Amino acid sequence: MSRMLQVPRTRGAVSGLLLALLGLWGALIPLVGPYFHYAYTPDSAWTLTAGRVWLEIVPGVATFLGGIILLVSASRPLAMFGAELAAAAGAWFALGMVIIPLWPAASTLDPGSPAGTTTALRQLEHLGFYTGLGVVIVFVAALALGRLTVVGVRDARLADRGAPVAERDLVAEREPVAEREPVAAGTTTRPITTRGTTTKGTTTTENATTENTTADTTTARATSAGRPGSLHTFGRWLVARR
Repeated sequence: MSRMLQVPRTRGAVSGLLLALLGLWGALIPLVGPYFHYAYTPDSAWTLTAGRVWLEIVPGVATFLGGIILLVSASRPLAMFGAELAAAAGAWFALGMVIIPLWPAASTLDPGSPAGTTTALRQLEHLGFYTGLGVVIVFVAALALGRLTVVGVRDARLADRGAPVAERDLVAEREPVAEREPVAAGTTTRPITTRGTTTKGTTTTENATTENTTADTTTARATSAGRPGSLHTFGRWLVARR
């Protein structure tokens, strides 16, 4: 059973790499975006605010860690934990700006506003910083979780090949064994031997066989003397009768 908890590292390689890249994007874009005129206010690079830290950098780091865990782990539970961590971070990216107004203690977490000069650019900034980024992260993490929760034929074969010898011996011991035929009480079984000491039962059998052979020989002689047993004997019998 423990072998079923192991998965090939290639199972989550692509998903883990994508999640790691998306996490880097989410954590770094608020700091370096102003260089490309793609930012939220305040429109200045490497400026930290409470809103940027808790709404962008923290979930970005969580997504990156989840992707790395999914990328390098060969343990099914650990890889699933990495995917779940990334999915939770993606949900925070998408819903953080909606939840903050409902939480009075988070009133200081100001996410800012898009710094774009056109409506299309402001929508792209909103999608790239929060909603769109979070949806993509949740989608990739869900794909990884779906693959990890299913035990495929390849996983079963690998688990069977890697099963320890002790487990195989235990399975062999649990297999039913053919029952022996019952033996009547008082009956002694002895092995059949061709050489060695002759038992009493064997001697008796041989004596009986010798007696039967002698009796047959005597009967044959008597028959040959009293009545024809063959053509030669029949001729001799006719001569004797004359």
